[in-house]
Amino acid sequence: MDDDRQYHVDVAPGEIHETVLLPGDPERVDTVLEFWDDVEEVATHREYRTANGTYDDVALTVTSTGIGSPSASIAVEELARVGAETFVRVGSCGALQPEMDVGDLVITSGAVRQEGTSDEYVREDYPAVADHEVVTALVAAAERLGYDYHTGVTLSADSFYAGQARPGFGGFTAAGSESLLADLREANVKNVEMEASAVLTLSNLFGLRAGAVCTVFANRTTDEFRTAGEDRAVETASLAAALLSRMDERKREAGADRWHAGLSL
Repeated sequence: MDDDRQYHVDVAPGEIHETVLLPGDPERVDTVLEFWDDVEEVATHREYRTANGTYDDVALTVTSTGIGSPSASIAVEELARVGAETFVRVGSCGALQPEMDVGDLVITSGAVRQEGTSDEYVREDYPAVADHEVVTALVAAAERLGYDYHTGVTLSADSFYAGQARPGFGGFTAAGSESLLADLREANVKNVEMEASAVLTLSNLFGLRAGAVCTVFANRTTDEFRTAGEDRAVETASLAAALLSRMDERKREAGADRWHAGLSL
């Protein structure tokens, strides 16, 4: 394995910036770049498409991860090896609470690890927790942009069908699926997607920052579905990344190790 140019994402040290947005869909990279200036394509290999740009004069990188935690974990591993320090997953999700509307944002505070990838890194009771600075920046960004958002626990599944209580081919029903969504609603889990818990777990293990913001495409309680508002998550993540840069600068000025309520931008 080349210690410099990474095998899957096809990037090398010096080719990306410290903060990376992680959409799943390679086509969503184009949506991200619509909000950025000084855009430069860096690499395209398999599901991993990488580009650089600036948002509000802050240098950022975007890399698509494909679908699911296995490919997302590869992106985190390899991008970290070439200098990434902060990851923000930008995706879509299914909402679980009835008051959540299609087009709303969900900002993840922590995640249920119903995916197998992170189990191969650490014991199953290790929590998948979002970095509080990233969460704070995402909330501040959503507030500034005026987007409706919810903050809370996300479930990350390994499959789109059986793992999210959808019927499979020929009407196949996975064991336990009949009560899964109700159990999650009762536990106040906000949404379901497929990558956040692995991104959060690996980032914590590596001493990096990570968070996630997803647009609600479906409400699994009301059965409403509409692919609307994807750009809201993208814009929120981009502004949050810029705010994180300013937060880091303010910390350095104050001699603080972590962002806290006593600091202000």
